[in-house]
Amino acid sequence: MGPTHALSGIAVWTAGAAGLQALGHPVAMPELAIGAAVCAGSALLPDIDHPSSTVARAFGPVSTSLSHLVDSVSTAVYNATRTSREEPRTGGHRTLTHTTVFAAGFGGLVSLACDNVGKPAAIVVLFVMLGLAIRGLLGSWVRRQGWAVTLLVTLGATAAAMWWLPSDRGYPVLGLAVAVGAFTHCLGDMITKQGCPLLWPVVHRGKRWWEVALPSALRIRAGGPFEKTILVPALSIVTVTGSTFAIPETHHMALSAWHALTG
Repeated sequence: MGPTHALSGIAVWTAGAAGLQALGHPVAMPELAIGAAVCAGSALLPDIDHPSSTVARAFGPVSTSLSHLVDSVSTAVYNATRTSREEPRTGGHRTLTHTTVFAAGFGGLVSLACDNVGKPAAIVVLFVMLGLAIRGLLGSWVRRQGWAVTLLVTLGATAAAMWWLPSDRGYPVLGLAVAVGAFTHCLGDMITKQGCPLLWPVVHRGKRWWEVALPSALRIRAGGPFEKTILVPALSIVTVTGSTFAIPETHHMALSAWHALTG
């Protein structure tokens, strides 16, 4: 679900920006575009606990080693906090990094780093998240071009983003975008067969790692036909619509066209 997760991050960010525009709080273009890209990248982030995932392979041995570390830490946290009604585990996929605590905590750390360190921290965040977004959304292109071209494109996108993003307003939004993207990933996993321990460490029916999910009949298979034929087109429509109404100029044009059509 890598591309779908990335696209869902963009859809949620643009939809949120459109909502703020409707409430009279427009989002500046740099924050809209860069925030959407960062949100797309961070929407892959929770799968860092899975060594074969897109995010784990994104930066070669560095991200792969980090993924194995996160997997071990997640497994240890699960086994240390599980209740007597939950079986021990030897793998940490869909545990710690798939919780609201992780999304909010990691986003908060990013905001804190950008606030206290400033530009260097923002560069690192943008490089990692834009790199993940490129790999998530353009997986086939990345495989054809290879790591060197992908690295150059990521560096170019990071430099452009740093030049475009105003430090007085843009840096704080990076942490929010990371948190929203990670949380969106969890929401996406909630509709799959396995579900997601979104509300850890809240205990429910004697379990701390209980899966929040749709009713069984409504859950989908990751990578299945519903995802490809229904979910991806729906997210694309949300993205286009949200972007249209989030930009003040196109927002006014769309409203004018609607009023003209409806009389």
